[in-house]
Amino acid sequence: MFDKLGLIEKRYEELEQMIAQPEIATDPKQLQQLLQERANLKDIVTQYQQYKTISRELADLEALLNDDLQPEMIALVKEERNKLEQHRDDLIDKLKLSLLPKNPNDDKDIIVEIRAGAGGEEASLFAADLFRMYSHYAQRKGWQINIMNSSQSDIGGFKEVVFEVKGKGAFSKLKYERGVHRVQRVPITEASGRIHTSTTTVAVLPEAKEIELNIKPDELRVDLFRSSGAGGQNVNKLTTAVRITHIPTGITATCQDERSQLKNKMKAMAVLRARLFDLEQHKQAETIERERRTQVGTGDRAEKIRTYNFPQDRITDHRINTVFHNLTEILNGELDGLLEALSTTEQSQQLEAILS
Repeated sequence: MFDKLGLIEKRYEELEQMIAQPEIATDPKQLQQLLQERANLKDIVTQYQQYKTISRELADLEALLNDDLQPEMIALVKEERNKLEQHRDDLIDKLKLSLLPKNPNDDKDIIVEIRAGAGGEEASLFAADLFRMYSHYAQRKGWQINIMNSSQSDIGGFKEVVFEVKGKGAFSKLKYERGVHRVQRVPITEASGRIHTSTTTVAVLPEAKEIELNIKPDELRVDLFRSSGAGGQNVNKLTTAVRITHIPTGITATCQDERSQLKNKMKAMAVLRARLFDLEQHKQAETIERERRTQVGTGDRAEKIRTYNFPQDRITDHRINTVFHNLTEILNGELDGLLEALSTTEQSQQLEAILS
């Protein structure tokens, strides 16, 4: 580990020297790349330098203890040594985490797709509950929510809702939400009061910029049609809804929530790019997994990642076998504790894989 940290520190020093060169300063593109690389290394280099400083101080204290000191001085030196050792151990833990491979999508904006699964109207109502949960969580984080497409059920739920979340670290937090969410509760439509089980699926896609995907215009088919559902009389009368199909893959994206055909087209294109980007990443991940099965805790989609049991005020995350008894608070957007538990487990698994 420390050999790798030494190489990182050396690279950081090289970057400092390169950035100071006049020829680099006159090349904005290269300068930006170097500044970004330096920024990515700064925290880990700072922690490593702190570790080396503390190690030197500990060596000095050990030397003092070998001198002929008064008992009260020995006690003071040992107290200071214990504090420094604790600080050093904390830094080692942080440095281990810093060496974990960073998901290149972690800082990206995302597109979230929630769809009602098994359970009819109750599934659509729970899809609406999940949408509110993520909306409240985003609000707590200072992120921006923007609905891109939606289809409401007859009783106010969502058959489907696709929305954008813009904010630093959105993917790093919500990537753990991908999968099947199961709810167990008495539906408002159930007269006999029986507990009903239904499911809703959640997909979390990192937004892809145009430069990340080479989508040729002749690979796209654009269909225009009239919007359906709520949205005002003009929405339903004018041909503003847009469906874009990527012909090679058959993947489609639809948007009809805006009154402007252009805005709908832009939103549909953003969703399509995200879906194609996600498809490409899954292909790459499957190839890597076949070659070496060392990747763990990637947060990929899985059947029944979580169960929300209303009668028992209980949420169970099946990936980490952990139960939370604050269902109401979590559905109100207080997701930090749950997501932190998932993140900690993922990091532990990755560290174990690296060290083994």
